[in-house]
Amino acid sequence: MANRDTVAGGEARAVVVTGGGTGIGRATARAFHEDGARVLVVGRSAHTLRATADGYDGIRCLTADLRAPEAAEEIVAAALREFGRIDVLVNNAAVAGFESLHGLDRAAVEAQLGTNLIGPVFLTQSALDALEATEGTVVNVSSAGSLGRRAWPENSVYGMAKAALDFLTRTWAVELAPRGIRCVGVAPGVVDTGVGVRAGMPPEAYEAFLTRMAGRIPAGRVGRPEDVAWWIVQLTRPAAAYVNGAVLAVDGALSVT
Repeated sequence: MANRDTVAGGEARAVVVTGGGTGIGRATARAFHEDGARVLVVGRSAHTLRATADGYDGIRCLTADLRAPEAAEEIVAAALREFGRIDVLVNNAAVAGFESLHGLDRAAVEAQLGTNLIGPVFLTQSALDALEATEGTVVNVSSAGSLGRRAWPENSVYGMAKAALDFLTRTWAVELAPRGIRCVGVAPGVVDTGVGVRAGMPPEAYEAFLTRMAGRIPAGRVGRPEDVAWWIVQLTRPAAAYVNGAVLAVDGALSVT
């Protein structure tokens, strides 16, 4: 495919994708690469990151845990070392856990918030100078399940963090506009990423959940990671420069039913 994802002078854009070892993160990294960008994928598992990069010579890997205090600076330094610039930061990494209020464990809650909310805050902060230099874009990946006035029983901590991420998208869009940085959000609906199994759901229960949800979604199916990745790439294009502070639901219309 022709190298289309370039900046002035023909240099390929540089993209950082957290949670790049599986699901939406993997699809996003590959979509950017196929469009001509250079990509740094970040995650906690070197094995899954290598699988993302396999066959994609423009994808680089960095094993890091967003919960670690030093992770943000390490990620930014690695991207600048590899590419010399950051044009797009995709805050995608997330962990889930299914529990109602009475059963919440402090350590598990802190782990979710560390990855899903606190990590993106300080990674974005650390990347500000690099993003300002390229008039770059931050993409926060939240969830259609936490949009509007919807409840999310037994997933309150995950939904709380994603709702907060949407608020940050709106706020950062205003705060960072004077520096030439855009901030947009993508809110996926039910997407078959395997996240339920990774969160402890038995595989057969996860498949039953996907089948049940497919019957409720107006589009008639659950999403694929590629459905979301396509929109992430589009929202970071120069032609999308007037979109700022918006959160786009990519959910087959489930959130408006």
